[in-house]
Amino acid sequence: MASIRELINNRTIYYVQPGQTVFEAAAYMVDCNVGAVPVLEDTRLVGVFSERDIMRRVVTEGRNPLTTRIADVMSTDLRTVEPGASSEEAMCLMQSHGVRHLPVCEGRILVGFLSLRDLLRCHLDEKSGEAEMMRAYIQTSS
Repeated sequence: MASIRELINNRTIYYVQPGQTVFEAAAYMVDCNVGAVPVLEDTRLVGVFSERDIMRRVVTEGRNPLTTRIADVMSTDLRTVEPGASSEEAMCLMQSHGVRHLPVCEGRILVGFLSLRDLLRCHLDEKSGEAEMMRAYIQTSS
């Protein structure tokens, strides 16, 4: 089972700052092709901003994305995972708290950002490898 460190190795961390507008963050997320970003104040993780936040706290509340600041609509009840955790631990954490993205932190320092898609891809790769080994075993023992 892969560790989180292996999954985030050499990946770019896309992030926004709390003073940016929702419009700026949404445009950036579209450019980066991501559904959520950590929110950093200097180097400190202060929140996560996601497509769900846009729908819940901007669109349905009638806020103007051109003037609304990320700090006013980001999620701040954060769950994080350490780089040494397993992908299974991260998946359980996501499931139990109903989140699809996890900041990866060493102490208070953000070192990565993990999505449910990353974890599913990892598990599918592992299962494919196991199935291939089983096929090879069956073919050699016949």
